[in-house]
Amino acid sequence: MSKVDEPAEPSERFPGTDAPTTAAAASKAALAVAPELVAESLGEYVRVWLTRIRGGETGVLPVVAGLLLVSILFESLNSHFLEARNLVNLLVQGSAYMLLAMGEIFALLLGEIDLSIGFVSGIGGIVMAELLKVQYGWPWWAAIAAALISCAAIGALQGTIITRVGLPSFVVTLGGLLFWQGMMLVLLGTGGALPINDNIVNDIASGGVLTPAAGWIIMIVVVGLFALISWRRDARRRAEGLVAPPPILTFMKIMVALGAGIVLLLLCNTDRGIIVPIRGVPWVVLIVFGVLTLWTFVLGRTKFGRYMYAVGGSPEAARRAGVSLAKIRTLAFMFGSFTAGIGGIVYASRLRSVSTALDGGTLVLYSVAAAVIGGTSLFGGRGKAVHAVLGGLVIAAIDNGMGLVGFSAASKYMVTAIVLLAAVTIDAVARRGRTVGA
Repeated sequence: MSKVDEPAEPSERFPGTDAPTTAAAASKAALAVAPELVAESLGEYVRVWLTRIRGGETGVLPVVAGLLLVSILFESLNSHFLEARNLVNLLVQGSAYMLLAMGEIFALLLGEIDLSIGFVSGIGGIVMAELLKVQYGWPWWAAIAAALISCAAIGALQGTIITRVGLPSFVVTLGGLLFWQGMMLVLLGTGGALPINDNIVNDIASGGVLTPAAGWIIMIVVVGLFALISWRRDARRRAEGLVAPPPILTFMKIMVALGAGIVLLLLCNTDRGIIVPIRGVPWVVLIVFGVLTLWTFVLGRTKFGRYMYAVGGSPEAARRAGVSLAKIRTLAFMFGSFTAGIGGIVYASRLRSVSTALDGGTLVLYSVAAAVIGGTSLFGGRGKAVHAVLGGLVIAAIDNGMGLVGFSAASKYMVTAIVLLAAVTIDAVARRGRTVGA
């Protein structure tokens, strides 16, 4: 009997039997399931985690390493890069990139792209600024709500065209980029600008800070809630016999969150004023954290989030499982534009106005770059909101650091392009490794 005619091993013929699992099968299983769900101890977690890295599941490691490398490089070139004043300013500068990138992730998770969110964010800023005019007299919260609803409606419209008419997202959103850019010119006039007549809105990303005491209180409450929810959820899963991270891993996650909060508070509460003392966490940092928390929950803990990953991973399989592809895709573009509206409000607040100088084309390219650099796959099915935040930090760090060193705008674009190509290369190589391993 030839080798190909030999009977298969029991584990191959009957996958559900108790036959020993082969090394290849174990490796494949480790890649398919998060390490905290299959590990029963910290050592086992580390082994599964290393297996996933060797299989191409690098997670956020490349962007974290890149962020550290960028920080070391610019600190060696300019000793002011890691000063508290500059780092807090970097967080404020990068907030718009982070928010727009979180909006872009909704399209990228589906293997699509949204080229319009840069100018959609500008439309949101215009709607808010217009309603804040004295002749209208809208309160700041109502003007912001109207702006966000307008942006969400734009996303729903474009998503409907994509799903119901069947046009490619690239074409529809490219048309949206041109249309909403033209709409901005119509509303503002060539070379026009619209100031924001509200001190609260202006303070969102341009001077508004929490008091140091308020910052500590909020941090303790947030970390406490995170610790309580994480510990109770994992303990309940263990009690019910379901897979759950080992207790030591849950404890370490809580300690990491506490340590990050303490570092952020110490950084922001350092006096960074030049003429008058300035201490406290900028409001915009809380906004970014709030949006990050919201979308992390939506994508990781809701039916919509599970459907997003399913559609991005295999649309046909999701359709056969009963998922409404049109509904999920339309909602994804709506949520993306809604998030872009938040980014547009933050951007306008930082400049204290909205003008035709807003470069929506560059903003959308930076948002895509931030999401991909952070670890989101261009091929769909893999990505998290935190990837946008980390990628936005890298973009802001490059922009900020090269400005301190005195490099030209042209150099900033070229270096950002190189970093983006490196991130996409890592993603492509990792994807190839996962495909070969399968």
